[in-house]
Amino acid sequence: MTTGGDDFSAYFAARAHTLRATAYLLCGDWHRAEDITQTAMTKLYLAWPRLRDHGMDAYARKVVVRTFLAENRRLWHRREHLTHEPPEPVSDTGDVTQRLLVEAALATVPPRQRAVLVLRYWNDLSVEDTADVLECSTGTVKSQAARGIAALRKRLGPHFDMLSKDGR
Repeated sequence: MTTGGDDFSAYFAARAHTLRATAYLLCGDWHRAEDITQTAMTKLYLAWPRLRDHGMDAYARKVVVRTFLAENRRLWHRREHLTHEPPEPVSDTGDVTQRLLVEAALATVPPRQRAVLVLRYWNDLSVEDTADVLECSTGTVKSQAARGIAALRKRLGPHFDMLSKDGR
């Protein structure tokens, strides 16, 4: 018989990497993504006894996005400045130049629009599921996605058509 802590530990081991990747796409900084993931997992652990077996992945993703949005409302991250950027791990997949270009452009998109773009196009959530995570209407998701894509298109310029699958 496993305890609740064992169940949570197994869940954490299986899902932490994916949640951290989502957090990174939202904030653009691996260290901050780790902080967001740790905060989200702490909240998830506290709610674990009443939430087990009830859509944990959706709930965990929701907590990560809500934690990111809440942090952006605070000013502490604007006061801290790194003196240099640590090197990011080398990725074997895809074109590194394209990935860096997209990440830089995504970082310029307002946080709420960025959250919609990451949930819809990275996590491949439906409009309805994205609205549920962000606690907003489907219309808001659609308008924020359209505005976010327009911001990416403007930022990427001629690179946008090359990077998007269908040129839109």
